Amino acid sequence: MKPFNFNVITAVSLMALLLSACSEDKKPPQNLASSADVATSNAVNVAKISTALPHYLQRDIRDEVFYFVMPDRFFNGDTSNDNGSTTIAASQGGFDPTSNGHYHGGDIVGLKEKLPYLQAMGITSIWLTPIMRNQAVQGDSSGYHGYWVLDFTEIDPHLGSDQDLKDLIAAAHELNMKVFFDIIANHSADVIKFKECHGEDGKQWLGATPGLCDYKSLEQVANGDKYNAFIPAGSESIKVPQWLNDPKYYHNQGDSTWQGESAVYGDFAGLDDIDTNNPEVVSGLIDIFKGVVSEFKPDGFRIDTVKHVNMEFWSEFSPTIVEHAQGLGIEQFFMFGEVYDSTPELLSTYTTTGNMQSILDFAVQSGLYKSLIERQGTDALAEVFAGDHYYQDEDSDASMLVTFTGNHDMGRFAYMLDASDFVISEAEKLARIKLSNALMYFSRGIPVVYYGDEQGFVGDGNDKDSRQDMMPSHVASYNDDDLLGTDASTADDNFDQGHVLYQDLVSLGQLYLDHKALRHGVQAPVYAQSTPGLYAFTRSDEQAQYLIVANTATTEQSQTFTMQLHGYAPVVKAKDKTENNGVVTINLAPLSYAIYKAVK
Repeated sequence: MKPFNFNVITAVSLMALLLSACSEDKKPPQNLASSADVATSNAVNVAKISTALPHYLQRDIRDEVFYFVMPDRFFNGDTSNDNGSTTIAASQGGFDPTSNGHYHGGDIVGLKEKLPYLQAMGITSIWLTPIMRNQAVQGDSSGYHGYWVLDFTEIDPHLGSDQDLKDLIAAAHELNMKVFFDIIANHSADVIKFKECHGEDGKQWLGATPGLCDYKSLEQVANGDKYNAFIPAGSESIKVPQWLNDPKYYHNQGDSTWQGESAVYGDFAGLDDIDTNNPEVVSGLIDIFKGVVSEFKPDGFRIDTVKHVNMEFWSEFSPTIVEHAQGLGIEQFFMFGEVYDSTPELLSTYTTTGNMQSILDFAVQSGLYKSLIERQGTDALAEVFAGDHYYQDEDSDASMLVTFTGNHDMGRFAYMLDASDFVISEAEKLARIKLSNALMYFSRGIPVVYYGDEQGFVGDGNDKDSRQDMMPSHVASYNDDDLLGTDASTADDNFDQGHVLYQDLVSLGQLYLDHKALRHGVQAPVYAQSTPGLYAFTRSDEQAQYLIVANTATTEQSQTFTMQLHGYAPVVKAKDKTENNGVVTINLAPLSYAIYKAVK
């Protein structure tokens, strides 16, 4: 079905000269595309915005557009590594391209081959799911996702070699793009067993609750009621560095129930919970990730399961790693954490008390969900941004938060639309996705595109069901999806630069580049309402003010705003706009947005 064409900007403006402020030794790479390369080819627009931004070593994080990718599900560039290690049994096997819970063969070489596809979409930074060496198989699934780390110092052999990773980073840097690693300090792979739950050999199940080793509280442990933790025979030295093989460096209190103290001290779905209260562990983990930065020189880290670690750890870890990276010349090294919560009051404690530079903004995701999927009023969005003051401290604020619409855990925004209480057409789904993307790009924060969203991926749910293959898939539950904006399925190769959502992101990226205040400008509220309809705000810097208005309703909406400035010129036109002495009336079509600029 042909989609609505809401606010698609078809013309791509030519780029200015590269920023001349870069120092002589940190100029943009010489083989970058020139400004004339930002043009159209065969009616397919591209937005190589990385070529026009400052050099990656000097670039402000608020200039980035992230692409969040699971390498195993992206593109298979080297089939020889599909089965993982040829020498280490624990990191061998788990390859089954027909299963949604096993390795599919995507790798770092494949990702490197597709860098031009990402750059042309307007991506400036690539965030990889964890890539360090995993325990290949646990239970009935594999470590394709990267969150079952055994060795914190080398890449998982299913994804390639350490040199492959260095080559990827070098190639990205040549395109003036950044690479971010996903790291884990909360847990390692499930190796430690408890005699009370797993028997003397670790292979039985004696727990009172099926599949759950009941959590023992701090009070129980203090009173001597502890599990007898041990390493099964043959696995005594399975983790790297060696100190991670000693059970004394773990909490060993049973499985988390996700409530109360167990959320910090319990095993995350059985994964060995590292005792980050222990000073030796703090020092050891800092040394590990200093080593990762020194060896591979990524541009930053996304940090997993942050709220399941004690706050004191982050207040020491975060500034120490950033300082180390800066000492190596990575001046803009940036870390953002995953705190799975939608309240700014809690989220902000990790950037203030916890000394983290940023966190993933689950609050904005929740606001987009409420307004565009549940069809609550636009005041749901206004309420989220009203909490921005909680993030203000001496070295960070809400403008540095990382925003998104869906991910590998909660599922895709398209799936959320499918699962909603409303029956809507494909055209309306595409319109709502485009509007969610525009709000993500143009409200404060740093946007993230989840891989496959640009190709209309939907999925059947969260977790495994939202981790489809971009390369031709062999998973039946993926291939029966009705992708949006295309006749293709996940059984096809899905790197179509002409896809309507890919092209929409090209347009958004170009606007993001062309108007600095849409990246850096201070955000201020203008209008919201208790029903679906208009939501308006401004982004302002010293030179200009931008009025952004979105319509979340399925009917045309009009509203008048009294503005301090005069002469708002169209960047993205509304259906109609009138202005008289700073009184601006905007008339917006259903599920659309408009942007107007006034010069100060």
